[in-house]
This record gives sequence, C-alpha cells and structure tokens, in this order.
Amino acid sequence: MTINTKKMRIEVAYAKPSEQVILTLDIADGSTIEAAIIESGILQRFPEIDLANNRVGIFGRLFKLDQVLRAGDRVEIYRPLLVDPKEMRRTRAAKR
Repeated sequence: MTINTKKMRIEVAYAKPSEQVILTLDIADGSTIEAAIIESGILQRFPEIDLANNRVGIFGRLFKLDQVLRAGDRVEIYRPLLVDPKEMRRTRAAKR
C-alpha cells in the first residue's frame, strides 16, 4: 500500500456578521471537504460550527462532506438562515 504524498492548495472559508475567515492549507490529493475542514482547525476556532447541521459548498455550490476536492477549491461553511428569504421579501414589500 502506498501513501499519497502529493499535496494541493485549497481554502476553507467561514463568515459571521462580525468576522470573516479564509484559511489556506495544503492537503493530500484526494482529500474530502470534511477532511479539509477538520485539518484546517476552523472547528476549534468556531465551536458553533456543527458539520451535522451546517451546510457546506465549494465556490457557492452545495456539496456533501464526502466530496473530493481539487486544487484551488474554496470550501465554504454556511451558517443556518435566521429568516426565511421569502418571508423577508414579503415583509420588505409590505413596508413600501
């Protein structure tokens, strides 16, 4: 069995209203979104992130945690919506 020693550079991004973080790291080729998030250390920095509940994506497209990454990908961790977008539009329209 051979160990994969090839590395690729990716980014892991997370944003709160008051703080945005983009971490750059080199990970093994064939790594998944979940592996990149764990290896980045972002879960320790933001303990409110729960991979069972937070959605994740690459460049704005939703993916599952087992998605294999490619060099240059930006993994994004999305916060849950606080308000339904349709309801927010209705509220804004009613105020006009």
